[in-house]
Amino acid sequence: MKNKIEIYFDEFRDLSELNENDREVVKASMAAAENAYAPYSGFRVGACVRLGNEQLLKGNNRENAAFPSGSCAEQTVITYAGANYPDIPIRTLAISAITNNEFTPEPVSPCGNCRQIIAEEEERSGEKIRIILYGNKKIRVIDGISGLLPFKFNKKSLGD
Repeated sequence: MKNKIEIYFDEFRDLSELNENDREVVKASMAAAENAYAPYSGFRVGACVRLGNEQLLKGNNRENAAFPSGSCAEQTVITYAGANYPDIPIRTLAISAITNNEFTPEPVSPCGNCRQIIAEEEERSGEKIRIILYGNKKIRVIDGISGLLPFKFNKKSLGD
């Protein structure tokens, strides 16, 4: 039997089409990307989360000469949020990336490891995280990690 998965997301062409709260989170992710440490790949990624208390937290990728010891922007900010604000859920996550000293035209999606980290955070908090992927020609908004990781590994996967 063949099955089908459909993924729904909103797509925008410009930051001006987003509401003020979403623009603020995206702009903070862009600022974080500017400060990323990526001397080896030149691929700088920034992430920003909006917590349930409306606070914004930023993170960026941190490369390391001892590959793969670096960390992704999403991992950095989600780990920081969980360590410092364990009882406040993440409501929104925005991600942006710079390559060749310009923001990417197409949105950059989280790597597999970061998708799993986002899935675990949703599981931990019991709430979906709204994900905004920024590209300077296209912006995608996804309601929860299931839109990027439909067959996620979670507690149920481990059995009883």
